[in-house]
Amino acid sequence: MASTTAYIDVPHSPDHVWQLIGGFGSLPDWLPYIPHSELSEGGRVRSLKNEGGDVIVERLQAFDQDARSYSYAILRAPFPVTGYLSTLTVRELPEAGTARIEWSGTFTPVGTGDDEAVALFHGIYTDGLAALERALREQDPTAGR
Repeated sequence: MASTTAYIDVPHSPDHVWQLIGGFGSLPDWLPYIPHSELSEGGRVRSLKNEGGDVIVERLQAFDQDARSYSYAILRAPFPVTGYLSTLTVRELPEAGTARIEWSGTFTPVGTGDDEAVALFHGIYTDGLAALERALREQDPTAGR
């Protein structure tokens, strides 16, 4: 089993960040390479389409509003892995009005090595967190100044 984690610290309150990313169907609100998300099964399954038209289906495994965290598994995707489980969490940092967003995942590579699979998902997480940072900046261009 392989794993990777990426995080960013942002000059926004954890509650503000969670308001943007905490909905299981909210990826299109902040992740430009996922322009479409459709929820089913009472909001526990999301069907995503990426910019290339690939379909990714994920199931919500755990959701904790108070801890600002959710975990999900991939049911279907064009990725060379099985047993994928990922968690997105927003944590409060000691400095008032700042948050750490952490995106982590574990998975078993199939037909590729651990290093290649880790690089793929680490790239997805870091690119996604950079997009989140841009979305937050667009919402409040004065934050962090």
